[in-house]
Parts: sequence; structure tokens; C-alpha cells
Amino acid sequence: MAKKLSTDKTLFAVAIALLGFGQVMVWSASSAAAQEKYGNPYHFLVRQLLCAAFGMVLLVAAMRFDYRKLNRPEVVYSFAVAATLLLVVVLFLPPVNDARRWLRVLGISFQPSELAKFSAVLFLAYHIHRKGERINDLLLSVFPAFVFLAWLAYLIYIEPDLGTAATVVVIGAVMLFLAGLRLRYFAVLGAVSLAGLCQAILFMPFRRERILSYLNPFADARGAGYQVIQSLIAVGTGGVTGVGLMEGRQKLFYLPYPSSDFIYAVIAEELGLIGALAVVVAFLLLLWRGTRAALHAPDRFGMLLAQGLTCAIVIQALTNVSVVLGLLPTKGIPLPFISAGGTSLLLTLAAMGLILSVSQHAD
Repeated sequence: MAKKLSTDKTLFAVAIALLGFGQVMVWSASSAAAQEKYGNPYHFLVRQLLCAAFGMVLLVAAMRFDYRKLNRPEVVYSFAVAATLLLVVVLFLPPVNDARRWLRVLGISFQPSELAKFSAVLFLAYHIHRKGERINDLLLSVFPAFVFLAWLAYLIYIEPDLGTAATVVVIGAVMLFLAGLRLRYFAVLGAVSLAGLCQAILFMPFRRERILSYLNPFADARGAGYQVIQSLIAVGTGGVTGVGLMEGRQKLFYLPYPSSDFIYAVIAEELGLIGALAVVVAFLLLLWRGTRAALHAPDRFGMLLAQGLTCAIVIQALTNVSVVLGLLPTKGIPLPFISAGGTSLLLTLAAMGLILSVSQHAD
């Protein structure tokens, strides 16, 4: 019988350190833009601090919550239905920057795609746990898992948001691999995903431009390649030790979205290679401790839930870093804990709370 143990203090400390560091970097990256637009350099910082405070409440609540109560069909399917409905509703709202990704209620913005990622992890953890040794049964196990992933990914893709849709598929694939799904099914998933990716790129001009700018950003330095070039300038300027906190220049209306999508470039410029590597090491430490919590879980549901949530956070972080360094095509995916943005921060902290909840139980 599982007993409740102490919280993984290392994992908790990493999460708090990343959260605190994120507040500092949001202030540094956004103060100039906030002063220019609102006449108050602390505008975005105050909003982020409020989200962080509420997020800490969610983290502590989730940490004290018995994760096994999520292993119920009414809970799992409620999250799945809620995510689906919100993803459908957002498609009928006015676009923001040519995309329909945000719900705005009483001045508060919410991204349903963030909830969809959590719903995908929860559904797969429940589904795989319930199927047990029948995980490779095509009709009873594999087909429902693939259909659910494809459905969420499609709704996110048509917002349009190809990056988050691909992230959902990758997270699902990792969980199914850990569950012992046969490799031939991954061949099918990979073929379908590759076909969808090619279609998404070939039939959408702006995505073709992003791929071409990824291959050679200097071919259109003032157009499609502008973001990655400015990002690389910021990274290169930082050197080993950086130019100093608050001293970066690329955030001064050169680097697009310096407090959200490209905040890692600000980190690299102001804190240099040392600061940039420290962030990567922190996420690798989070991956290690999250995986450790999963391996010590008393049941398969807890193992898959903790590992899925850990992978969701780390995959998103590595994707953001890769985009900033020009290793992947430009995509608006925030850096967990650090980028400005309420929805991502709140759900990331809630996910960390559940991972910590799993870490408190052992055989």
C-alpha cells in the first residue's frame, strides 16, 4: 500500500527558482515596451506577479491533492469535453494577429490549447492504465488513443497553431512509447503526422516562408527572417558573461516578443552563455526529478501522469530554446515558468503540483 512521503524538495526548489527567475526576466524584457505603451515600466511585471501568485496557490493545492482522484472516468472525460468545447468556441471568436487562440472573458485571456495539452496527458494516463496489458490491442487501445490525439491536434492546428498541435502529438507519442506500444504503431503515427505536416506547410504560404527563412534567414532579413536574425544577434552579443541584467539592447524594439516567445534571447544577451546554460540545466534537472518521481509512483497511472506532465514542460522548453537559437523554424511557444503569459504559467504550476503530488507517494 502506498504511503505519503515528504515532497521532492529538489523538484520544488527548481520550480520556484525558475518562477522567480522568470519574474526578473519579464521585468527586464518588458519594461521598455511597457513604458512606451502604458507609461508604466512595471505594467507587464505586475500582471505576471499576479499570475505567479495565483499559480503558486494552484501549485500548493495540486501538491496536496491526491492525484489518484483524477483516475476516474467522470474526471478524465470532463477535462476532455471541456478542452474540446473551448477549442471549438475559440474558432468562432475574432482573430488576434490572424489567429484564434485566445478566449477573453472580463479582460482575462485564456488559451484553450494549454488545457488541451493537460487533457491529453490525463486521458492517456487513464486510458493506458485502464487497458493494462492490452495496450497493443488495435481497436480497444491504440485506435482510441490515436483518435483523441488527432482530434485535439486538429482543433489546435486550425486556429492556426501548428507548433502546439505538434507538441500534443509528441507528448502523446512519448507516453505511448513509455507504456510499451509496439514500434509498428509509431510508424503509422509518424507517417500520418509527416503527411499532415507536409500538407500544413505546402498549402499555407506563411509556413512556407518560415521554412525558407529557417533554412536561410538572411535571404529575407527584413521579412520572414527578421525574428530569427534579431534573436541570433541577441544571443551572439551576450558572449560568455552577458552585457548585464537590464542592459540588453535587442529588447528595445528590435527583438519581437522579447518578454514572451523570445525571452530566452534576452537571457542569453544579458546573462550570457552562463545564464543561458543555467536555464537549460534547470530544465534538465526538472526532467530528472520528474522522471524519478514517475518511476517511484505506486501505480501505472501515477507513473504516466508524472512522466507525461514532466515531458510536456521539458519538450515545450527545449522547443522554445531551439527556436531562439535558430535550430527550429520560428514558432510562438512560450518558455515554461519564464515567459510572460498567464495561461501557460498557471497550468505549468498546476502540472508541477501534480508531479509533486505523485512524488509524495511510494511503494
